[in-house]
Amino acid sequence: MSSLSRLLSPARIGIACAIAFLTGCATTQGPDTADAQALLDQLNQEYAYETQSDPLGAYLANRGKTDVITTYSAHTAADHSPKGNHGLASTALNYLGVKYRFGGSAPSSGFDCSGLVSYVAEKSLGLKLPRRSAEMARLGQSIKRHELQKGDLVFFNTSGQRFSHVGIYLGDNKFVHAPSTGSVVRIEDMNINYWKKRYNGARRLASAK
Repeated sequence: MSSLSRLLSPARIGIACAIAFLTGCATTQGPDTADAQALLDQLNQEYAYETQSDPLGAYLANRGKTDVITTYSAHTAADHSPKGNHGLASTALNYLGVKYRFGGSAPSSGFDCSGLVSYVAEKSLGLKLPRRSAEMARLGQSIKRHELQKGDLVFFNTSGQRFSHVGIYLGDNKFVHAPSTGSVVRIEDMNINYWKKRYNGARRLASAK
């Protein structure tokens, strides 16, 4: 059995799901939570290894497993970033699990990447943003990667064009976004090879409220 098949086995995914469910509501990190985090760290490391030779292929093949890992990470990323535009990031987390829909701009029908950001920005900041991610990349203040704060917009080249994809930074190198057809709004790790190679920069918006 290949390493990728082992990673995607129903038993391992089931274990990770159970761990994510049990630890997601914990308010303190006791022994059980620490053990759960250790297993999730191991899965993350194995996932990162699988992306080295074929980042896009491994990313698509592992979509189900990354949903498990990063949904758990959402709470830790959101709760441990003391600076930045908390309203934008926190509001986006309310829509985890909403299905992807090209051109979608509402939770009832689904979101694409820019539809999610536009909807959340209006709800949390009172801002009406352009519909396209490339146009969003001209707004606000340009931010270097080491200066990223919670709520900054992060941009990626996923279709051969700069700023063709956008998400909302959560802290701890995590961002929330609507990825692609067949997926749902979820959280990803920017350090995974696929995203690291395609990162285009970040912008910080100012609230209109």
